[in-house]
Amino acid sequence: MASPYLKKPEWLKIRLANTEEFAQTEKIITERHLNTICISGKCPNRCECWNRGTATFMIGGEICTRSCKFCNTLSGKPKPLDVNEPGKVAESIKLMHLRHVVITSVDRDDLPDLGAGHWCTTIHKIKELNPDVTIEVLIPDFQGKVALIEKIVDASPNVISHNIETVRRLTPVVRSAANYDKSLSVLYEISQRGIKTKSGLMLGLGEKMNEVLDTMDDLRAAGCAVLTMGQYLQPTRNHYPVHQYVSLEMFAHYKEEAIKRGFQYVESGPLVRSSYYAEKHI
Repeated sequence: MASPYLKKPEWLKIRLANTEEFAQTEKIITERHLNTICISGKCPNRCECWNRGTATFMIGGEICTRSCKFCNTLSGKPKPLDVNEPGKVAESIKLMHLRHVVITSVDRDDLPDLGAGHWCTTIHKIKELNPDVTIEVLIPDFQGKVALIEKIVDASPNVISHNIETVRRLTPVVRSAANYDKSLSVLYEISQRGIKTKSGLMLGLGEKMNEVLDTMDDLRAAGCAVLTMGQYLQPTRNHYPVHQYVSLEMFAHYKEEAIKRGFQYVESGPLVRSSYYAEKHI
């Protein structure tokens, strides 16, 4: 097994800086006790995105019912849903003057509807207060239950994203309850209903090139139109180790391969994350 503490290459060194926009975004998020994947996921682009006045909101609380080995989100027994959260998210979007917003969530396998109703309420509240905002949702797999996926589709976000995360061989190793084929089925159900469908891959987990290309083929067969690829970064020493820092040249090569396969839009680079410049996908 590769060392869990590989030295980061130069292109992964991030300049941390903040501006008035950063401070205002942080203030809005803190005052409303909102969760963002920017913080919980230790996103390397937080400063850049917050300086632009954008953020990815995480609904459903801060505790996930799953415990994927790559993810820094807390896992355990979640608290009851905050019924005021959809309104607080919608109000924050308005205060931040966003034109495009990304919403994600923890997995809520403890709830009868797995959190789908809360998702729909949040989408509707955002539209009510922000009629000109375009909405991207990064959803869990909802255990592959078609009726729950249809609820999200019926709420009519502009983009629905569900991350495949890694190649088939590594899925059982790094994801907890998730299943490779189930994730593909979720994407297929979304694409069949005419919604722009998006997914994301982490690289550097030990995958091989042919496996990445096979995953691209599987995603295209499922109707996925937008693909993001970024470098996996180990959140803490207790998480799955980085096996490789993928070169800039390889990220460029993967982008070319993805475009050849018919993806409408591709973001590929070390610091790319699911919501990175998500507004471009519209």
